[in-house]
Amino acid sequence: MPAASLQSTITLAISVRDRHASAAWYAEMLGFAPLYHADEAGWSELSTLTEGVTLGLGEQAEPSPGNTVPVFGVADIAAARAGLEAAGVRFDGETEVIEGMVATATFYDPDGNALMVAQDLTGGA
Repeated sequence: MPAASLQSTITLAISVRDRHASAAWYAEMLGFAPLYHADEAGWSELSTLTEGVTLGLGEQAEPSPGNTVPVFGVADIAAARAGLEAAGVRFDGETEVIEGMVATATFYDPDGNALMVAQDLTGGA
């Protein structure tokens, strides 16, 4: 995947027990503004005070502390994934698609750290 295919956005994804409560906490404590809650997907996003950086909250019954996953925005997830795979990068399963919302694919760096690429499917980006 050429660096030119990356967009100027990054989402820091973390797991939480209650997205709505966590979103309120981040808003109150850090001044982050809720962008949306996708209840059907168990996902919420907040804008941070840094341009192009959002915080994603994924709801899990038992989240693991310290599990932040950087999510890099791409214009074409199939092309980005193909380029990374051609370079020998290991992916965790298939690309996941939530129709009309997002396509994501998790991959790993040489030390086993999880990273993700995501393509916005809302038509807004």
